Amino acid sequence: MRQGAVRLEREGAVAFVTLASPGRLNAMSRAMWRALRAVFDDELARDASLRCVIVRGEGGQFCAGGDISEYPSFRFDEALLREFHENEVWAALAAMRACELPLVAQIEGACMGAGLEIASCCDIRLAGESAKFGAPIAKLGFPMAPREAALVRGAVGDTLARDMLLAASVHGAQRLYEAGFLLAVLPDAELAPQALAHAARIAELAPEAARANKRTLAAASTESLLATAYDYADSPEHREGIAAFLAKRPPVF
Repeated sequence: MRQGAVRLEREGAVAFVTLASPGRLNAMSRAMWRALRAVFDDELARDASLRCVIVRGEGGQFCAGGDISEYPSFRFDEALLREFHENEVWAALAAMRACELPLVAQIEGACMGAGLEIASCCDIRLAGESAKFGAPIAKLGFPMAPREAALVRGAVGDTLARDMLLAASVHGAQRLYEAGFLLAVLPDAELAPQALAHAARIAELAPEAARANKRTLAAASTESLLATAYDYADSPEHREGIAAFLAKRPPVF
């Protein structure tokens, strides 16, 4: 596993996408970026029974950034650098953003650079109290790519994004919670079970409603959605949800 791996596992209606690069705090290699894209573009789409995805890192760490040991082989050539960011990194992040399933980030330990970008693609982010966040790549002499920087800025907010990129600052989980990036900060030992419980709660709800809500939340303008916004009117999920409420019973989706 010199190049690391991205594993896909399932537990009922919940999928786990695990970043794994032993000894490197799950730093993302080029092979891992390609694998991450394949998981979201191909593998998750094959199982219609899935309702939610937990994105996590192996061994008590989320992701410490990119695998810098690979960088001398391509980063000093403009064409190769563009290829890396546009067709590997951004392609994987775009695949995550296009996923119709709700994504829950389970963030432990280091969440730096590439890890921050991956977490920014998730719908809900939960972190352990010892998690650390930043993008201190200015120390390495290079900026964050434009689309990746815009993604992070949109998730963490302008003030923190500027501090992370311009001052190479690293912040604790509480600061990211205060900025609205995290839904909750939990004791480290409780993070994994709480993330699974949150995902399981999502998985019990109507999947088509989740997909529609994700499309609405991702849209730059809701005008383009209006033509099909109400075509769920006669759907089984719509009927079941209302019937269950009126009958005072749990819905079955």
